[in-house]
Amino acid sequence: MTQKSRKFTQAPLPFMGQKRRFLNQVKEVLSSCPSDATYVDLFGGSGLLSHTVKQHYPSAKVVYNDYDNYRLRLDNVSYTNRLISDIRTIVAVCPKDKRITEPERGLIIKRVLQEEQTTGYVDYITLSSNVLFSMKYVQSYAELEKETLYNCIRKSDYNTENYLDGVVVESLDYKELFSKYQDYTNVVFLVDPPYLSTEVGTYKNYWKLKDYLDVLDVLNGTNYIYFTSNKSHIIELCEWMANKPALYNPFAGSTTSAVNNQMNYNSSYTDIMLHKVNYEFK
Repeated sequence: MTQKSRKFTQAPLPFMGQKRRFLNQVKEVLSSCPSDATYVDLFGGSGLLSHTVKQHYPSAKVVYNDYDNYRLRLDNVSYTNRLISDIRTIVAVCPKDKRITEPERGLIIKRVLQEEQTTGYVDYITLSSNVLFSMKYVQSYAELEKETLYNCIRKSDYNTENYLDGVVVESLDYKELFSKYQDYTNVVFLVDPPYLSTEVGTYKNYWKLKDYLDVLDVLNGTNYIYFTSNKSHIIELCEWMANKPALYNPFAGSTTSAVNNQMNYNSSYTDIMLHKVNYEFK
């Protein structure tokens, strides 16, 4: 008997900006799209959108653009689980969600250095979610040893099995990937770029305003599901553009959904999803 694939409702490894709060809305949009369409996740990130589409429409071609090399983290999850397990043992006597003091802090730092020296790999993003204050990330040992550590250790191993089964994986600049698929029939683009005016510290490249505006080109005349936040003011900008001669608003006629996100006790922002799939599929 064939074993059914597990449906993930969040990325199996921590990733800043994953769209787990929008999965129900995404599925609603998919219901108005062909089951055998091609879905191109231009900014694949954690792969959660690609996974969700493939689970919803198993016969669809789903293209996941792993530009940030999330697969490297997935491929090395056994090392990560072992490291986290050892740290879990170290902090067994430490209060949960409290600051980790000496000697346990020193033992953790020593264990991480040992892992880096012996295996050559440490998933610092996943490690950060286990030993740093909420929403704080480091990407190197040098950064980690300067930080205050907290006992936020996960109680069980990470399970990444079959997460990207059936998904076509690419690793290209989004413009190259768009050019590759823009003339396909029955194509829907998933467009979730790093947000303007929000934290992008775990992404590979730093994005400027021009980069965000360039992304809008892929929305003109295409079927899309697009994500932004209220901090980017990109929708207001496009409304302004629509009132100027020879300019257009790519969001005109689209449907909007919003989800509030609390980063900490005094900081929050709103995620926004816009979609337009009213064009006749070729």
